[in-house]
Amino acid sequence: MSFYNNIFKFFNLLIVILTLTSCEALKYKKVDANEFPPDPKERIKKNMEEGRGFRLLSSNNNNNTTYSFASSNPLWRATLDTIDFMPLASANYSGGIVITDWYSENATPQEAIKISIRFLTNEIRSDALDINVFYKECLPDLYNCKVSKKNDQLESQLTLSILKKASQYEKDRIEKNKKDNPFTISTPTKKSDKKK
Repeated sequence: MSFYNNIFKFFNLLIVILTLTSCEALKYKKVDANEFPPDPKERIKKNMEEGRGFRLLSSNNNNNTTYSFASSNPLWRATLDTIDFMPLASANYSGGIVITDWYSENATPQEAIKISIRFLTNEIRSDALDINVFYKECLPDLYNCKVSKKNDQLESQLTLSILKKASQYEKDRIEKNKKDNPFTISTPTKKSDKKK
């Protein structure tokens, strides 16, 4: 048995040696320092132009991508910032829904509102959000409450405010990305833009 083990070890060692000696990437290559600029940003730019570099975070956008962190979604951040004065009953990023608890001003405890916001897409556009506002009106003794859903100005004001904040967050992200990495600009593309 030991004879076969020794032969097996010998062939394994031989294969490893042949593999390592034939590996071109491990061989030392002489390089002239004049070929590479001393500034790191210039070296990065040169490598990227020659196709020798790579990016850990690709700028290719896939419209089917779901964000791994809620803070990277400008619509989500803008929504939470817009309704931050209201207590939240539920905020589920993976489900794409935010529901507030009943909220009323101190002067009018008989009236309260509740807001439900569903995210239909991650893109910043007017049909990205489905906002429902519910009103609760109670008698002065705070019993016999009536809940109704009304489509009024508050929905359009919330939508406009959220979209403005989200577009500002996206603009800030693009500007920050330009400063951090001036060689690539990652801007969201739509499917219609890809076909053109």
